[in-house]
Amino acid sequence: MNRKNISFKNIFIALSVLVLASCSLDIDNPNGPTDEQVLNSRDGLITHSVGMRNTYSTLALESIILNPGATAHELRGITTFTNVIEIDQGGTALPNFNGNITGVWQRPLRVMAMAEDIIAKAPTVLATDPAMLSGVMSHAKLFKAMTLGALAQSFTHGVLNTDKSGSATFAPRETLLATAITLLKEADAALTATPPSAEFTSRVTGAEFNLPNTIRAYLARYSLMAGNYADAIAAAQSVNLTVASSFIFTNLAPNPLYQQIQVSKNFAARDQFGLPPALVEAGDGRLAFYFTTNTATHQGDPIDNLTGFATAIDKPIPVYLPDEMRLIIAEALIRSNGSIPDAIVQINAVRTQTTGDPFGVHAGLGAYMGAITTDALLTEIYKQRSAELYLSGLRLEDSRRFGRPEPPTDVNPVPMTSERSRNFYPFPLQERQNNINTPADPTI
Repeated sequence: MNRKNISFKNIFIALSVLVLASCSLDIDNPNGPTDEQVLNSRDGLITHSVGMRNTYSTLALESIILNPGATAHELRGITTFTNVIEIDQGGTALPNFNGNITGVWQRPLRVMAMAEDIIAKAPTVLATDPAMLSGVMSHAKLFKAMTLGALAQSFTHGVLNTDKSGSATFAPRETLLATAITLLKEADAALTATPPSAEFTSRVTGAEFNLPNTIRAYLARYSLMAGNYADAIAAAQSVNLTVASSFIFTNLAPNPLYQQIQVSKNFAARDQFGLPPALVEAGDGRLAFYFTTNTATHQGDPIDNLTGFATAIDKPIPVYLPDEMRLIIAEALIRSNGSIPDAIVQINAVRTQTTGDPFGVHAGLGAYMGAITTDALLTEIYKQRSAELYLSGLRLEDSRRFGRPEPPTDVNPVPMTSERSRNFYPFPLQERQNNINTPADPTI
């Protein structure tokens, strides 16, 4: 891929606007810091670290959640924009010039490029400040891992590193996940060996973003996707489930769910998590958390008003939800022929929860009473993941991993009856035109 030309001067200035809203700035100011000056200064690297996370939360996260969310039928496209209609309908006719697909590809890579620059420069610039260095490096490795994971969830192949020449080589999604896992293990080890300074926490992550827990949560997530079940269990067990880790938004950096669903109205929430009726239980408290009562339809598909994490322009979005860890443990136990009773304990901890979740997501259901078979328990876990982790960007990956029905090869009928409209996306046309290494597109 052609590595995006990130202007660090502009990032530095844009972040200054967030802090000093009264400043009037000219982004083309020739007297401002150069890209090299930003990356080779301590304050510049710290600011760039904040900019990297903000770029992920306000730009990449939108594509990572909304487009796979429509493909996995958590959302319904309700606009007349062709890009949204095509993503919604999917099938073999989904064109590789679709702009939403381009966003799913390019936006994570923009963040990856920023993370790579930090990883390259920080060891030298922060050599005399190990407590700041461990935080900055671990933070950057986390976000590079997150971008690799995002690509692996939407494409059959991706790039391990950005390339300014436009000739990046591709690796299968299994290698993307393995590389992300390595980065997360390195980040976790660095934080354990040298805890970050208070200055790092105050200037980079803030109180709302918990770096150690987030690293371990994503290590559990990607280890599960990679089939490393023992590692997934160990990582999930190491996460403090009482601690919230959130992306923070403002009027200048708006919540992307609020912006795209409540303001722009490009998408609407599908009724009952977009699940088949057999996978939804009456009285599930997460229905009331994520939706308001609504009887509207769009082209025959029931849609709902979304609440949850999309109620305001500055509403925080979880970086991960704590109960994902319980469901990771349950799934990993079952898939590795581990203790079925222990897996059911984890399932019931999610099902019966009425208090204690730091984000207020509580099912409030009775204990599991279904069949004690591998297939039945995996279906239960899929059901719980679909409700608990609604609009977290994970449904498409889950739908494939749990063997849910294959998508139709033609354009979805209206109303849509399938559970997903694609397995993976075609590679963006722009990437194919610029990089001869681009693999063949998947059929569906």
